[in-house]
Amino acid sequence: MNNKLSVSVILPIKTSKTKDFSDFFGKAIQSLISQKVELEEILIVHTAEESLITFLNEYDFGTLNVKKLLWEKAPNFSDQVNFGIKNSSTEWISIFEFDDEYSSIWFDNVKKYMLSYPNVQMFLPIVVETDEKGAFAGFTNEAVFAANFSQELGYLTNETLQDYQNFQTSGSVIKKSVIEDFGGFKSSIKLTFVYELLLRLTYNSVSIMTIPKLGYRHSNLREGSIFWNYKYGEEDRKSTRLNSSHLGISY
Repeated sequence: MNNKLSVSVILPIKTSKTKDFSDFFGKAIQSLISQKVELEEILIVHTAEESLITFLNEYDFGTLNVKKLLWEKAPNFSDQVNFGIKNSSTEWISIFEFDDEYSSIWFDNVKKYMLSYPNVQMFLPIVVETDEKGAFAGFTNEAVFAANFSQELGYLTNETLQDYQNFQTSGSVIKKSVIEDFGGFKSSIKLTFVYELLLRLTYNSVSIMTIPKLGYRHSNLREGSIFWNYKYGEEDRKSTRLNSSHLGISY
């Protein structure tokens, strides 16, 4: 029996200088190694930071088929993901983050659901969210199973998205052609790029199903992440403006 899944895992990395990077990265890679099915390829889209290149070249990825793609432009999560998708060689892709982890059963479940639901073009995991200390913070993508909430139980629709915006694409498994046909992630949208993509896909009747299994752990407020920078960076900016106003300085 073929125990391989034709999926490319896209892993964008900006820097290795993030706090606890090697620990996060090690757990992320181990979650790939622990999968019950063999993954076609892992595409790491990394910047030209010398220490990051050295780290990746020296890292032992075991039996994983890892391909390292150099991103020579300014770091940008959406652009790096799109670049990885463009260079992938499989029918399906999955978006990964270096500080996250897949459940060991996730891709095995996806493979089974692909056989049972051949018309579905995107599978979402139920995501366990953790805070900056690694403590449980909540679930994401589970809302489609709430009574009287989703128009079709388990499926994400455009109408549902307009009422509720908390959905996550990291960990999802998507047909490559869907991303290519509808333009991928928009790099000009900094914080809500996930929501914008899902709105665009559901508006174009892409079939998106959430598998009712815990499939992914997402570090939602790790120091240095996009959400962290928006939460605490904005507080710093407010503080700066407040202190400056006493000195007669304006921005």
